[in-house]
Amino acid sequence: MKKKILIGLLIFVLLFGFVQFFRPERNWQINKSRNEIFYKKEADPKIVTMLKTSCYDCHSNNTAYPWYNNIAPVSWMIANHVKEGKVKLNFSEWDLYIPEKQHELLEEIIEVVEEGEMPLSSYLIIHSYAKLSTSDKEILKFWATDKMVEIENSTK
Repeated sequence: MKKKILIGLLIFVLLFGFVQFFRPERNWQINKSRNEIFYKKEADPKIVTMLKTSCYDCHSNNTAYPWYNNIAPVSWMIANHVKEGKVKLNFSEWDLYIPEKQHELLEEIIEVVEEGEMPLSSYLIIHSYAKLSTSDKEILKFWATDKMVEIENSTK
């Protein structure tokens, strides 16, 4: 019985070691994107900091990876999560969205912030600094609403 357990443990260790060689591509952009939401127009530094702290890891081309991202299969899960987040919204590619899509995304930002859906609770377990206070949420909603008005005025 002990021999079977040792063989099973050895197989597990070897497989775990083997999968470490299969790493997903990292979400790192060397140069700041010219399509980034804050590239062309200055914004309140509090808004910039808030979005970069609470949103950019999953919704931009620059993810700040934690140490545990070096361990498979965790690295695969994080890569998949970032990929899904960027499909929904990518602040690094903001200017590539048509104005109607930008408006829609800003409405979505307001909704998920009001509902407390973002940042994800699973993300906040380890990144507690990314939690939005009530005041932060109000500031973010005001910024998004202001940005929506700006888009509406530019398309008239």
